[in-house]
Amino acid sequence: MTANDLGGSIDALITAARRADATLDPANGLTVVALDKCGAAAIDTGRPLIVLLRDADGAEELPGRGGSGWDLLARLYGAERSVTLLPSRRVSSIAACTSEGARGDHALYLAAVAPLDAFASPWTMPWLSARLRAPDGCPWDREQTHSSLAKHLIEEAWELHDAILALDSASEAERPRAATDLAEELGDVLLQVVLHSQIAQERGDFDLSDVQDGLVRKIVRRHPHVFGEASAATTRDVQRNWEAIKASERAAAGEGEKGKGALDGVSRGLPALSASRELQDRASAVGYDWPTLDGVRAKINEELAELDEALAEAGHPDQITSTPASSAAALAHAQEELGDLLAVVVNLGRRSSIDAEAALRGANDKFRRRFGDVERRAAARGISLKDADFTTLDALWDEAKAAERSAKG
Repeated sequence: MTANDLGGSIDALITAARRADATLDPANGLTVVALDKCGAAAIDTGRPLIVLLRDADGAEELPGRGGSGWDLLARLYGAERSVTLLPSRRVSSIAACTSEGARGDHALYLAAVAPLDAFASPWTMPWLSARLRAPDGCPWDREQTHSSLAKHLIEEAWELHDAILALDSASEAERPRAATDLAEELGDVLLQVVLHSQIAQERGDFDLSDVQDGLVRKIVRRHPHVFGEASAATTRDVQRNWEAIKASERAAAGEGEKGKGALDGVSRGLPALSASRELQDRASAVGYDWPTLDGVRAKINEELAELDEALAEAGHPDQITSTPASSAAALAHAQEELGDLLAVVVNLGRRSSIDAEAALRGANDKFRRRFGDVERRAAARGISLKDADFTTLDALWDEAKAAERSAKG
């Protein structure tokens, strides 16, 4: 925005702001933005800010950030943050200005604030990470390396996964709390990204801006149907384009000569069901998949029959009845067949838009709930679980199952 846009008043506002803040030097950075455009501006709370108080003529927001105008200023700086109205230089607060208005002033001035006074600023977390790892920071943070933090990223990712499922299943009354929990878990994952970037920056490898630059370039490059001339009418078209582009990237990087294929890069550290889904997604993207679900269902029956045959060859081993396997080799064969069956079940879920990992976790949660109900029912009737026969316990399980279904309506 130029001085001409405001009839030459920018200079006057800056002069008034400098009278209110003797440390203000526009050469060190100064943001000037209209109130109704605050949502579209990458406001750095570490720099002084002049907000032009003009009537809103179409509020805008940066993607990923909701709110504009007074609401956004309150979130970035705090509702009670002191502001100086210009040109009168009357001191007020964001909250007071929101409710009372500017009463004739044309702008407000906010001095730069320290990172710990602007929690919502996107620049605060990188600053905080560097502060924690400073010589006088936190001993634990200073000791961390990429390797030592790896396990925490996995843990935080699964906690985020649980928060997503909790939000999906939340009632309207539970949703605000579940949404807050999800935001918190997203923050924990973001912390891992920032910490790894800080460690890399200290070593001179890369910094957070390199992470962001690489990510944006990759996403744009892999979406030519959005940012280029390619077309993709279906999700499957997108997947095919994605895998073709990745293959081109590998070839350009010289990786094609090393024998890398479509399945390379799937982490062996993934949970087995998730890894199976990812492997099958990638194979499908290059055309290796059953034409219809009938083929998947038929394969399940085939693998189940092969598992039955392998278990018979192993002598139907059973830990409960202390029946051992006929041999280690026979048991290993049965394990292999069980793996084949699980892989096809994962494929059925994939084709049906069901995440097998999430489905099994849901089944685990359901088992915990129902078995806990069985324990409570048994205790109420003076039944010892260890001494009760299976028929009695199964009847309690059926009661718990019926009660759960009834509660769900």
